Amino acid sequence: MAYNITLIPGDGVGPEITEATKRVLEATGVKFNWELGEVGSYAMEKYGTPLPASVIESVKKNKVAIKGPVTTPVGSGFRSVNVALRKELELYVCLRPCKTYKGVPSRFDNIDLVMVRENLEDLYAGIEYEKGTPEVANLIKFIADSKKGAIRPDSGISIKPISEFRSKRIVKFAFDYARLNHRKKVTAVHKANIMKFSDGLFLSCAREVAKGYTDIEFEDRIVDNMSMQLVQKPQQFDVIVAPNLYGDILSDLCAGLVGGLGVAPGANLSEDLAIFEATHGSAPKYTGMNKVNPMAMMLSGVMMLRHLGEKDAAQRVEKAIAGVIAEGIDVTYDFKPLSPEKAVGTSQVADAVIKKMHRA
Repeated sequence: MAYNITLIPGDGVGPEITEATKRVLEATGVKFNWELGEVGSYAMEKYGTPLPASVIESVKKNKVAIKGPVTTPVGSGFRSVNVALRKELELYVCLRPCKTYKGVPSRFDNIDLVMVRENLEDLYAGIEYEKGTPEVANLIKFIADSKKGAIRPDSGISIKPISEFRSKRIVKFAFDYARLNHRKKVTAVHKANIMKFSDGLFLSCAREVAKGYTDIEFEDRIVDNMSMQLVQKPQQFDVIVAPNLYGDILSDLCAGLVGGLGVAPGANLSEDLAIFEATHGSAPKYTGMNKVNPMAMMLSGVMMLRHLGEKDAAQRVEKAIAGVIAEGIDVTYDFKPLSPEKAVGTSQVADAVIKKMHRA
């Protein structure tokens, strides 16, 4: 049996790390039928859109995709392809495990936590109004008339929606994930002490859902305190669930705890669809240089294998990656901060992982 998988290389260094990951996945012996999907700046040049409808249809048909990073222009240009994919496909979960591997430069040991982030609401919902527009003027007037406060007329405005349905859904996913993976605790992150009607709703929903999972410990943390606690004592956390913005920021913080985005895999999930991807960006300045660490995307491939039920293959790939890291020879420059001249390239990391798998 071969799995039909949508393969989305992305842009920047995406195609290089995607090819390295594809080679490693194929070396497991698991069979794949790859269906190419082009997105990002390359698709913009070719099709006039960064996210062709054919890619959306491919993911809907195949149910599973693996994606390289995609450049998002800052301040101008097209909106995030990643955000658009999540919205179009209702990928309401962003799942990001953060785990230490022996040999990765890090200040901590024995970290193994998981960030569960709500993907569709909060300030990332994309409901924005530009400074100087009639819409902003109407909003400013409405807020002033309702006596909720005064907003300067030269403001841009972003809306932060938090719903009961989506809050309960993401917290339930976190508890179900914890139970399925033999995790012991779920921590909900919020700023309910200040934003009582948005974050306050998220917190009340989390507390309500937690009542149905008495076998799993539940706690909540205010986001600023959570940031400090993660830096001081990250081992006290297990599964963390958060609204969109906090989840995005804290997942990068957690990646930093375990050595950086080079070992930070991720997945975006709905009830029946899954896109697996590294959490780092497209690093366009390194395009075509065979330089960037592909392990985050390879570890995303490990997540994909587990999702497909190929647990043995997933274990072999993760073990091989961990072995290559521990040896510290065939690794990229980010793992050799004191001797970058001894680093290897993207494709050579794939060679080493495949060789390690075959020796096992």
